[in-house]
Amino acid sequence: MPAPKVLISDALSEAAVQSLRERGLAVDFRPELGRDRDALLACIDAYDGLAIRSATRVTEKLLARAGRLRVIGRAGIGVDNVDVAAATARGVVVMNTPFGNSITTAEHAIAMMFALARQIPQADASTQAGRWEKTRFLGVELTGKTLGIIGCGNIGAVVTDRAIGLRLRVVAYDPYLTPERATELGVEKLDLDALLARADIISLHVPLTERTRDLLSAETLALTKPGVRIVNCARGGLVDEVALRAALDSGHVAGAAFDVFVTEPAHDNPLFGHPNVVCTPHLGAATREAQENVALQVAEQMADYLLQGAVRNAVNLPAISAEEAPRLRPFVALAEKLGSFLGQLTDAPVRGIRLTFEGAVAEMNTRALTAAAVTGVLRPVLPGINMVSAPAIARERGIVVEAVTRAGSAPDYESVLRITVDAEDMPRDAAGTVFHDGKPRLIEIRSIPIDAAFSAHMLYVRNRDEPGFIGRFGSVLGEASVNVATFNLGRDARGGNAICLCAVDAPVPDDVLERIAAIPQVKWVRPVSF
Repeated sequence: MPAPKVLISDALSEAAVQSLRERGLAVDFRPELGRDRDALLACIDAYDGLAIRSATRVTEKLLARAGRLRVIGRAGIGVDNVDVAAATARGVVVMNTPFGNSITTAEHAIAMMFALARQIPQADASTQAGRWEKTRFLGVELTGKTLGIIGCGNIGAVVTDRAIGLRLRVVAYDPYLTPERATELGVEKLDLDALLARADIISLHVPLTERTRDLLSAETLALTKPGVRIVNCARGGLVDEVALRAALDSGHVAGAAFDVFVTEPAHDNPLFGHPNVVCTPHLGAATREAQENVALQVAEQMADYLLQGAVRNAVNLPAISAEEAPRLRPFVALAEKLGSFLGQLTDAPVRGIRLTFEGAVAEMNTRALTAAAVTGVLRPVLPGINMVSAPAIARERGIVVEAVTRAGSAPDYESVLRITVDAEDMPRDAAGTVFHDGKPRLIEIRSIPIDAAFSAHMLYVRNRDEPGFIGRFGSVLGEASVNVATFNLGRDARGGNAICLCAVDAPVPDDVLERIAAIPQVKWVRPVSF
């Protein structure tokens, strides 16, 4: 049987090529293909594995031509250049290397702070041009300043550690940072508005999601301290670049240092040309050490999968052995969807996640199911999380994960999984099972019995059990031309607390959600998706 064949279509370290060949794989190293889509389309069908960085875009069209492809390995964290849904539909595993460049990216953020504070790029250009403008470049000290970290995960924690060593005071905003973890890191935990008002320097370290897009907008920039300096080595799109340019022009923001941009490669940008802006071309992970680390990691992971079937750091496949996969797979789906349901309802920081396995599921691989549930809970704010990295990220953020097994104690169902998310404002709980058709179901929310399948688009409503709710709710949806697929109700007692889960054919517009919230019986409404 011929050896699996891997294509490297980006500029990975030679260490990856050597590692793959040493393990017995055939390798073609063609980094020019990352920017030549037609040439990549023409040859992709000859490969079992594809190793990439950020230049190669793996689209649905490319995947449709990749009949042999079994695994995509991304040397780095982000997989936004991969159509993960299309890859999953075609049975292609997508792997990343989530921790290989954390130190390098954190060090770049610190370097950008120094460059910004002391105007190093501007002073260098002036001096090399023959001008000796010693009095022009009056900088500021970092010592004693307040650094506001937005996102205190792996990279944010490294930046925090380095900043404290430089004698900065560090405050942090992160919905998933527990007080215990904040104490361990030596930071003061604040809400976003308080951080913006106090920070002399703001450094962003969060993923780009719909919740974090334009996190620093015209409105939030107006809340910042006059003279603030902003550093972004995370993702383009976290800051409204046009609004930031206006704040720089007005002098409210003293300076900005950006390594990432909304559009990349960034040949033109609203920030370019401003005298108080420092820009680099997405160099956060660009060190020899980091590139070799992620290259070796992705090569090892791809080889282990292609040769042994082992899965590590996959963003679309749980770590499940071949023997247990057929029985466990529907319960993995249940755990992740149930966790996602609760995660989408939780805006406050999460302190703990508690799982209870009852009945036959208690005899299964509960470790994999726990990882799936934690993934679901955290994914609404950490879209790149996967079953391999979820437990480590939860520990890193001080989230206590507990699992309890109770074999034989589910009288109404063969198996029941219960999840409670302990957030700072209140706990949230739900339970589910897998029916004989292999499909996961919601059977309880807030201790209220219900029977509902998971759908792509749903509305979750908490209401008072009073006459008129169903009619008013249906009228609002009907008037807005929102088609209802399924409608499920539950209550704890006549005239007491009630819940409704309604599956609809498409996302519900915000104005319709406002009209539903205005129904007299409604206490709360939230769209959820799966």
